[in-house]
Amino acid sequence: MTTPYARIGGEAAVAAIVNRFYDLMEQDAAFADLRALHAADLAPVRHGLARFLSGWAGGPRDWFERGQCVMSLHRPFPITPALADQWSAAMTRAIETQPGLDPQLAQAMAQALDHMAHAMINLSLTEHAA
Repeated sequence: MTTPYARIGGEAAVAAIVNRFYDLMEQDAAFADLRALHAADLAPVRHGLARFLSGWAGGPRDWFERGQCVMSLHRPFPITPALADQWSAAMTRAIETQPGLDPQLAQAMAQALDHMAHAMINLSLTEHAA
């Protein structure tokens, strides 16, 4: 069985999606709140997201072998429903514009990552912000 990682084009395609995602976050005002949550230097998170998505899609699992939990890593951040929506929208756009990607696979990836983003909403932090 071919993995989604292989079907999307492997490392180069994952890197392109991640770079497009962070480029959108930096350049599109619709994602300003999401960008504000990140450090000035996005290079480390670009690398980390590429490694995470590679393993998540069935490619090299080096990110997972470090023993970190993506949910736990995001727990300290005030992730509101609006921020989860921004993350999901930027990722969906990045995936959908990947050349040669099967539209059904793109949709499945975007939906799964949307669910993950919304699972990271930190209601205990957002209640204090409301």
